[in-house]
Amino acid sequence: MEQFYSIQGEGYHQGKAAHFIRLGGCDVGCHWCDVKESWNASAHPIVPIEKILEDIDYQKSDLVIVTGGEPLMYNLEYMCTRLHGLNLKSHVETSGTSALSGEWDWVTFSPKKFKNPLPIYYSIANELKVIVNNRSDLKWAEGHAAQVNTSCELYLQPEWTKRDKMMPLIMDYVRNNPKWRISLQVHKYLGVD
Repeated sequence: MEQFYSIQGEGYHQGKAAHFIRLGGCDVGCHWCDVKESWNASAHPIVPIEKILEDIDYQKSDLVIVTGGEPLMYNLEYMCTRLHGLNLKSHVETSGTSALSGEWDWVTFSPKKFKNPLPIYYSIANELKVIVNNRSDLKWAEGHAAQVNTSCELYLQPEWTKRDKMMPLIMDYVRNNPKWRISLQVHKYLGVD
């Protein structure tokens, strides 16, 4: 769908410069998705991996974040192999609903209520990021936190359009449950892509 160089605005790696590769196509369909234009894969041209890699400025940052839509709808084995061959760090942001492909340096697992994730993601996730759209999402988040590996970082992130309403709830929850951290979409506050 697109690729760009920006700042990671969410989660554990927030604030780091990164190359983003956003793949078109999503079969999850969150009603609050802020990139709904990514859903229809056929609306975006197919770009060869070599062309995508050609457009990355390796001198600026060695971090590449593959996102979507739902990037793991595709077999990303070759892309990961090429990224590692270029000494780049590969991160993926996924709902965990599609089969895992590729060897990733970091997996951000963000399950959604609209489609169940595959069990493998609980054991490999480096970061669990749950979007909080309403109070019941906190209990739902705990169900996922109970299944992830012990080294997985836990994040609660307010749904952007409800952030003013959800932030007091999330802050109070994190104070009472300090295993969780707050993830904000800092890039939106800063007005960057």
